[in-house]
Parts: sequence; structure tokens; C-alpha cells
Amino acid sequence: MIAIIDYDAGNIKSVEKAMHLLGQEVVVTRDRESILKADKIILPGVGAFGDAMSKIRQYNLEEVIHEVVEKGTPFLGICLGLQLLFERSDETPGVEGLGILKGEILRIPDQPGLKIPHMGWNSLKYPNEGRLFRGIPEDSYVYFVHSYYLKAEDESIVTATTEYSTLIHASVESGNVFACQFHPEKSSDVGIQILKNFVEL
Repeated sequence: MIAIIDYDAGNIKSVEKAMHLLGQEVVVTRDRESILKADKIILPGVGAFGDAMSKIRQYNLEEVIHEVVEKGTPFLGICLGLQLLFERSDETPGVEGLGILKGEILRIPDQPGLKIPHMGWNSLKYPNEGRLFRGIPEDSYVYFVHSYYLKAEDESIVTATTEYSTLIHASVESGNVFACQFHPEKSSDVGIQILKNFVEL
């Protein structure tokens, strides 16, 4: 059973659909017991960092997220879900993230000819081996939509990077915690393979 955490932060339907495509039983929930019982957890999300953290706190999800991570349940953050795992974001100064991983979320620097938000397909490089990318060649393309990017404190957890105005830490893996800045559920066959790799952990 895979639990997709529902905290009113969008893109849940496409993640749920991708999981069904992989033949997975899915529950979309903010219920503490359902989350604790799940075999795997996905934290999706689109929108603003501060709003998302206030919803997570409003629904008393912060403690249960820490609990499942500490318990060793495989956990996948997607897009905003990646950003929330870290300590802070330029998008909402003064708001603390979940702090499960160390690092900060910075605004993509302006550069002539580059639009922000960054929307579209970019290729990945693999600075460190990542279980999510098994069977997926380097330079594969995935789909991004974001104005802010991760700079992880510990670069050994970074399993994929991309370039867009700056070097972006596009995916991380630390123990049972995985996260992608891009949207695997919108990244065609490559994205489905990434989700399949997560499901098969």
C-alpha cells in the first residue's frame, strides 16, 4: 500500500494515476494511522513553500512525516515535496521546512534569455549513484516546473543534477528518503521507470 499525503498542495491526481498504471494500491490521505501503516509514502506538491508548510502543520502532518522517515519507510518527495524536506526556502523567509535533510531552497538566478519559472524538459547528470535511476541512462530528459531550486548541504546525497541558469540538485537519496525536483509522473517513460524503481525498493 502506497500512501500519497494529501495536504491540499496539488498534482496528487497525476501521481495517483501513475501509481495505478504501475498496478499499485494507493491511498490519498492525511490520516495519521493510514500513513503509519503504509509500505511507502509519497509527498507530492506544487505551490508555495510557506503555504505548504502551514497546511502540513494545520493537518498535524509534520510529526507523522518525521515518524515514518525515522521508522525507515521508503519516502519520496516530488517537486515542492522535495523542497519541504529541507530547512528553509528563499520563497518564504522565516518559515522552517521539515528539516529532514540539510540544505536550502534558493531562487533560480535571473539570466538573459531564460524564463523563470523554469518549465520544460532538461537532461540529468548523475554525480552519485541513485537507486531511483537504475536502468535509466545519464542525459535522460525529465520534466521540470519550478522557480526555486535545491542546494543540498551534503553533496554526497545528490543523485541527479541539471543545469538551468545554475547547477540544480535535481534529485537526492539519503537512506530511505528520496526526492525529485522534477515531476516523474509527467516525465513519460523515464518518469514511470523512476517511480517503478521506487515501488520496487
